[in-house]
Amino acid sequence: MKLDATDRKILAEFAANARIPIAELARKVGLSKTPVALRVRQMEEAGLITGYRVILSPMKLGLTHVTYVEINMTDTREPALQAFNTAVRAIPEVEECYMIAGGYDYLLKVRSRDMADFRRIMAEKISALPHMSNTSSRVAMEAVVEQNHTLL
Repeated sequence: MKLDATDRKILAEFAANARIPIAELARKVGLSKTPVALRVRQMEEAGLITGYRVILSPMKLGLTHVTYVEINMTDTREPALQAFNTAVRAIPEVEECYMIAGGYDYLLKVRSRDMADFRRIMAEKISALPHMSNTSSRVAMEAVVEQNHTLL
């Protein structure tokens, strides 16, 4: 789908507030409600807008501890990677997981209450992931930039 300036404005407004009423969105982008609603529906149908969600505050939930875990695999063939991917998706404390090109195979962002909670998550969940050979962890001291939206 090719985006014009108005589509980008609509997406920027949604990124800032996904609960914005169509009438207010239309006013902000300079169109009436019907064409804005049509554009939003087209972006949803094209898969550009994949859903709407609530962003919770980890700090208010007491999840103040962030640890990045580098993981090396014993096997990097497709069945092993798929088994790992499926298992890691089932760990709710894993906020993000990326397959990495470089000195290790995966990078996890793990949220926990504190170091003791992180140690429990490592011992009970991350250490049990399939085809994993070793890990190295890095504890974040402060979030300098942490964005919950995509730049347009």
